[in-house]
Amino acid sequence: MLADAAVENIPFIISENVKDLARLEKNDPTYDRLLLTPDRIKGIASDIRDVINLPSPAGRLLMEKRRPNGLMISKISVPFGVIGVIFEARPNVTFDVFSLCLKSGNACILKGGSDAIKSNTAIVKVIKSVLKNSGIDQNILALLPAGRDETKQLLNARDYVDLVIPRGSRSLIDFVRKNASIPVIETGAGICHTYFDESGDKEKGRIIINNAKTRRVSVCNALDCLIINEKRLEDLGYIVGLCSDSNVLIYADEKAYLSLQGKYPPELLLPTCKESFGTEFLSYKMAVKTVGSINEALEHIAKYGSKHSEAIISENQERISLFFRLVDAASVYSNASTAFTDGAEFGLGAEIGISTQKLHARGPMALEELTTYKWIIEGNGQVRN
Repeated sequence: MLADAAVENIPFIISENVKDLARLEKNDPTYDRLLLTPDRIKGIASDIRDVINLPSPAGRLLMEKRRPNGLMISKISVPFGVIGVIFEARPNVTFDVFSLCLKSGNACILKGGSDAIKSNTAIVKVIKSVLKNSGIDQNILALLPAGRDETKQLLNARDYVDLVIPRGSRSLIDFVRKNASIPVIETGAGICHTYFDESGDKEKGRIIINNAKTRRVSVCNALDCLIINEKRLEDLGYIVGLCSDSNVLIYADEKAYLSLQGKYPPELLLPTCKESFGTEFLSYKMAVKTVGSINEALEHIAKYGSKHSEAIISENQERISLFFRLVDAASVYSNASTAFTDGAEFGLGAEIGISTQKLHARGPMALEELTTYKWIIEGNGQVRN
């Protein structure tokens, strides 16, 4: 069983992961994304067990009807076939992608980054040993070398690969989109906002903001920009107060900067610059934007958001409903942390990534999103006039 093998091989996997980590500085955001620990591997194993316990998405009857001419028409879910996944320094993706592809009936080709080559190779070795011991063809999983030429070959393997999914930075996603001749599902960068409304509860806000920003800064659902209604500026110092415990550097606009002076450590407080908004920080940094209304907040999100995860903290149900209706994002929250945008947290077992596009898949992609469908038409001699 793969989950058990992952736990049993923790020393081996971590020993290879350490070799990858040795090439990075600890303050590099990539370091945390790449880091594997016993607890993280046990968490991965738990996600694999969750995937095992979910029903298979392949072969489901999605629709069935009989036409007046007697034809019985059915729509059933089927695997894509071969799925290519290109990702950067996230070796957990190797376990997640394989378990989801296996459960949904797909073969997978993995193309990890050079930063994680030792870790990915070790994980694939563990997976293939499980496949061999289970009598399953080991070729349902392939790990490509880390070079860019291999990426281009994968992106143009029209007769062999049915779908490619990039998971990583905006530059990676743009490269895949521009160079692929096979279908692509984008799992976009996460530029996440939380709007603190004039009716927001500061106790809820204080906890939510801290969790969304500091729980794990290197992931795509981490908070990048706090938007605050100007009527609540007097509470801003309290709302972001816990963030100072994690040394979060705040880039504040003029009104927010004046409000935070004397209430937030001066060495962690800077005025905004051109790059402060629309940036996925992936580190202990956060922007603060002051607005006069929810409409201004919505305009800011529309301009700078990446359609990933957006949140509102408010006790006004009309404003919450307005936020839900008008924010164009895969996941929209009220009074909760954006850190929940995750396949496991959504009850999906694990995830391939967070899709920020609108065709086929949106939000956390898991088993169901790894299937397409086909039509089955049963007749008894019918011909068309």
